[in-house]
Amino acid sequence: MSDSQTGAKSAAANGKDTLSRIIRAGLLLTVVFTALAHGAVEPWSVFVYESITLLVLLVWATKIILDKRFEINVPKIALPIVALLAIGLAQSVALTDVEGRWLSLSKNVEATRGAVTVLAFLLVSFLMAANFFQTRERLKGLASFLVIYGLAMALFALVQHISWNGKFYWLRPNTVSATPFGPFVNHNHFAGYMEMLIPVPIAMILTRAVRGEMRLLAGFAAVVMGIAAIASLSRGGMISLAAELVFITLICLRLARTNKASERGAARARTPFAASQVAAVVVIAAVILVGVFWIGADAVINRVTQGQSTATQTETFHSSRGWVWRDTWTMIKANPLLGVGLGAYGTAFSIYSASDGSLRVPQAHNDYLQVVADCGVPGGLIALWFIVTLFRAFRRGVYSRDPMIAALALGSGAGAFGLLVHSVFDFNLQLPSNALLFLLLTAVASNVAALASKESPSGILPAVRREGREEVAASIARGVSS
Repeated sequence: MSDSQTGAKSAAANGKDTLSRIIRAGLLLTVVFTALAHGAVEPWSVFVYESITLLVLLVWATKIILDKRFEINVPKIALPIVALLAIGLAQSVALTDVEGRWLSLSKNVEATRGAVTVLAFLLVSFLMAANFFQTRERLKGLASFLVIYGLAMALFALVQHISWNGKFYWLRPNTVSATPFGPFVNHNHFAGYMEMLIPVPIAMILTRAVRGEMRLLAGFAAVVMGIAAIASLSRGGMISLAAELVFITLICLRLARTNKASERGAARARTPFAASQVAAVVVIAAVILVGVFWIGADAVINRVTQGQSTATQTETFHSSRGWVWRDTWTMIKANPLLGVGLGAYGTAFSIYSASDGSLRVPQAHNDYLQVVADCGVPGGLIALWFIVTLFRAFRRGVYSRDPMIAALALGSGAGAFGLLVHSVFDFNLQLPSNALLFLLLTAVASNVAALASKESPSGILPAVRREGREEVAASIARGVSS
């Protein structure tokens, strides 16, 4: 082969690598933008997110043409998203009767079509993450990005909170909510965002995926993010953060027992986990609490004990969410099979609410109730399908012998678990920014499970399987000798 041919092939390969880097950078740009744009809940920010995604999709199409082959990785966990999208598409179909009235499965066809469009773009973003963060090195780079990004977001939120002048970024007046935090209009959504990022640096510490100065940086990032999440005064966020730490602790204990069995079967078996790592979780939690007391714990204590820190009347469960859940259940009973339409909850609520209708309620403040209200029982089954598939992937990945792969599995799994806990109290998954980050973590969990399966297809450490085979062989030998 001539030097010119070799140079041409090298240039083509470099060009393809450049396109891959552009795609990854574009995806991360959408993650950052949607969060900074107040969660991408306004039409202009949704338009910008979708425009960036289309441009990145165009780059992907260009790469396919240059590669002269079309290969796409569609993880199993994408199937529930596709199923939910199919229900939304069916609900968005509208026909007219002889009198010109629209007939559809949705109570608000335009709202359903808008929700379907956003869901379709989120699915595209998920597929891009699943296809361009597949290798160990790319996943490692993504983990580093999430740690630095989470630290920067938490620091900004704390600085803005301390110097709050009634304006986002000290420029844009807050005309919507009395409880903003960071770039989010609702403090619960900021807490939900942080709780997805906090487990990533914690997992990297526990698995010893990072050492030296990077270990200190990861610990510092986890502490600052934890302080910011609690300082937001989101009770759902506090509960979810505690649930994450308990989840991580239990997983570490489980892995420690598995590792002990592995070491009995093979003296050289190595695992990144040990029971002593549980102490690290306790230390991180303690430092977070110290940080909260340092910046001022009175508001946090009042929020937890009295329900709210600024109002004169104590907030009760019924006054905040209970009555919404009650009326949502009425809505579900009236539309058990087809739902009221994806994204049409706000329109349908006034029909089934027992209240006087003076308050507009666009969300159920419970993502599980809302998906059933929007899409009926099939929507609830799809949500269950998604959760089961997610944690099956997590289980395969967390048993990896590679500390970085195990860290990514533990971090993404714990982050997803935290948001799923928070979804009982709030509607984080209704925000494009939070849903996008959640799906990014889901793609990570799916990809690390695939990497772990290559080294251990059954998801169990080889040493454990060897131990079982050796016990069977020993039993056979004893039977023959007797």
